[in-house]
Amino acid sequence: MSVEFNLSNIIKAPVVSEKSTVAAEKDNRFVFKVANQATKLQVKKSVELMFNVEVEKVQLLNVKGKTKRFGRFMGKRSDWKKAYVKLKPGHDIDFSAA
Repeated sequence: MSVEFNLSNIIKAPVVSEKSTVAAEKDNRFVFKVANQATKLQVKKSVELMFNVEVEKVQLLNVKGKTKRFGRFMGKRSDWKKAYVKLKPGHDIDFSAA
C-alpha cells in the first residue's frame, strides 16, 4: 500500500452546515468528517495532498452518536470524528468546483 492510498482514506466528507460555512468565510477554517483513528498529522497531509493547499492548524474532536428511537426499539447512531482545518492565508478550498 502506498502512502497516498492511506491518506485518501482519512477524509470521508466535508461537513456542510451553517456553522462550518461561517467558519470557512470568517476564519478560513474548513470542517471534515474523518476516519475515527485519524491523527492530526494524517489529516493535515491528506488535506494538503487532496486540495493542494497549505494547512496551518488542525483540531480534532470526537462526536458521540445520539441515542434514538427506531419504532419501538432504542438504537444508537455511530460515533464519528470531526476535523477543523485552518488554512494558511492565501489558500482556499472551493467545494462547488469539485
